[in-house]
Amino acid sequence: MARRSEHTQDQIREMVLNAAESIVIEDGFHALTVRKVAMEIGYTVGSIYMVFANMEDVIMHVKGRALDELAEQLRQLEPCKSAEQQILALANVYLEFAHRHFNRWRMIFEAIKDAPVPEWYQQKTREMFLIVEQPFRELLPNPSEQHQAHLAAQALWSGVLGACVLSLNGSLGRVGAENAQVTVGLLVKNFIAGWRASLLPANAVPPKK
Repeated sequence: MARRSEHTQDQIREMVLNAAESIVIEDGFHALTVRKVAMEIGYTVGSIYMVFANMEDVIMHVKGRALDELAEQLRQLEPCKSAEQQILALANVYLEFAHRHFNRWRMIFEAIKDAPVPEWYQQKTREMFLIVEQPFRELLPNPSEQHQAHLAAQALWSGVLGACVLSLNGSLGRVGAENAQVTVGLLVKNFIAGWRASLLPANAVPPKK
């Protein structure tokens, strides 16, 4: 068992998060317990609670790290020729992240408790959605209706999330990442077409693709 003097609290905090993340990657979110984390880092359970309020606090920070990584990959995406292509590319990055980091990605929306979500975590979620909202703003016929871009981003990403879950957890059979990409592509293209049409006046001519 490690001695407290061997590491600073910041180091123990990082060790806890790394160990918790490794457990989720290897065995899934439901295998994550405070005792297993303590065994992994060679410290007592009490030492973990010196740097985190409780196990829910640990879980939120592990989820936050996954969100940070996903958001960074979305930001690094090269600009596309059109907003529609950008949205599709963002969805594909999301799908790829879900495929490569399935247990960590699934933990983001499965590890949800009744306790209030911390403000810092809500901010991470808002920042990620802002990346998705930007190309929707470019498609708005009326730039003053920014809330429509926000609603569209949330609605589409809920659909993409559902497609990812069904495709990657075997609910639709062993479709694999390639076929999942086709499914997500159809969802994105049809959603954008329907959303843009809904924003036009009744007598307006739909925009060309």
